[in-house]
Amino acid sequence: MSVLSALVDDLVAESASLDDLVADLDENAWRTPTPAAGWTIAHQIGHLSWTDRMSVIAATDTEGFTRVLEQAFGNPGGFVDEGAEVEAAQASDVILTRWREARGQLAAALLGAGEGVKLPWFGPPMSPASMATARIMETWAHGQDVADALGVGVEPTDRLRAVAHIGVRTRDFAYQVNNKPVPAAPFRVELTAPGGDLWTWGPHDADNRITGPALDFCRLVTQRRAVADLALDIVGDDAREWSTIAQCFAGPPGSGREPLTARGAEE
Repeated sequence: MSVLSALVDDLVAESASLDDLVADLDENAWRTPTPAAGWTIAHQIGHLSWTDRMSVIAATDTEGFTRVLEQAFGNPGGFVDEGAEVEAAQASDVILTRWREARGQLAAALLGAGEGVKLPWFGPPMSPASMATARIMETWAHGQDVADALGVGVEPTDRLRAVAHIGVRTRDFAYQVNNKPVPAAPFRVELTAPGGDLWTWGPHDADNRITGPALDFCRLVTQRRAVADLALDIVGDDAREWSTIAQCFAGPPGSGREPLTARGAEE
């Protein structure tokens, strides 16, 4: 199996896992607030549906995606949120159907993309494999918000490797988007996978290191948990700074999440 096929399989499986969480919810439950300010479960799934459709256009219609970019440039700060609002305004069965259709089309489009191609995107162009990795990351991250809103746990899987990988690869981006100088030295990341394997990035003798469960690292880089709530061992001044700004999603600096202890005190 090719790398791309394996990633697309993981994307299909990650989407199906989230589908299982929302498929039987009634209309009121779809309007449950999630930890993302102003977003309900309907917004979370609507956003995934919208982004999957944008990805299909990028993979199959270059001219069409150029028109999408022109619209985005006209509203750079609100284009994505606007898409989520439009989707969330629909009935839940429509939201779910549209998401299922979009993600099915995306899987086929990515597998049908030619070798060595670069797909246009809102940021730098991406290979089909990179786009599949990014879609796994975002599907998992928004799935965390849905699970938190419903008060349920989701068993982590080794599909988290894609999330961790993009988290490591976007280290420099996190500094740049926060207008901070990028550290010259590489970092070492060592993570224990849900299946028990050890995943590593960076030289073994790096002074700045992050080690711990892959689940917690993925929560860190997607800003789904505050660093105080994570079982990560962070060594080195630069690594500690990165832990406060890490984000593997595009756009301006994320606001992060308050520590669970602080949230509990507020409630």
